[in-house]
Amino acid sequence: MKTAQEWFDEYAVSHQNHTNQLIHYICVPAIFFSVIGLLMSIPTGFLEDTFGLYNPLLENWAVVVGILISIFYLRLGFWYFAQMIFFILLAIIGNYWLGNNVNLLYASILIFVVAWIGQFYGHKVEGKKPSFIKDLQFLLIGPLWVVKKLSK
Repeated sequence: MKTAQEWFDEYAVSHQNHTNQLIHYICVPAIFFSVIGLLMSIPTGFLEDTFGLYNPLLENWAVVVGILISIFYLRLGFWYFAQMIFFILLAIIGNYWLGNNVNLLYASILIFVVAWIGQFYGHKVEGKKPSFIKDLQFLLIGPLWVVKKLSK
C-alpha cells in the first residue's frame, strides 16, 4: 500500500491550479457530506433488527461504511484516521440535522450533483482529468487531502 505522502504527491499532480484547489476545498467536503446523507437515507430496519440500539446516529449505513473506510485511513496513519473519523462524525451529525429539516435523500442528491459539476469545472480549468479516473481510491484521498490542506 502507498504511504499517505505518496497518495498526496500523486493527487497533487492534477490539483495545481489555484482555482481548482479552491473549488475542491468546497466541493470535496460537499460530495463527502452528500454521500453520507445518501447512505443515511437507506432504510435501517436490518441494522435496527441486528443491533437493537434504535439510535439513528449509530444505526445507519453511513456508520457502517464509515467504519469500513476508516480502516483505509488507519493504514495511512493514526492521525489521518483520527481526522477522518472526526470528519465522518461531523457529516453524520450534520446530515441527521438536515434530515430533520428537509428530505435528506433529495437534499443529498442535489448537493451531490451540484458539487460534482463544480469538481468537473475545476478539472476543466486545471486541464487535467480527476485523479479517481486513474484509481478509485483517490475518492478516499480527496477528502483527506482537503482536511490536510485546510488544517495547515
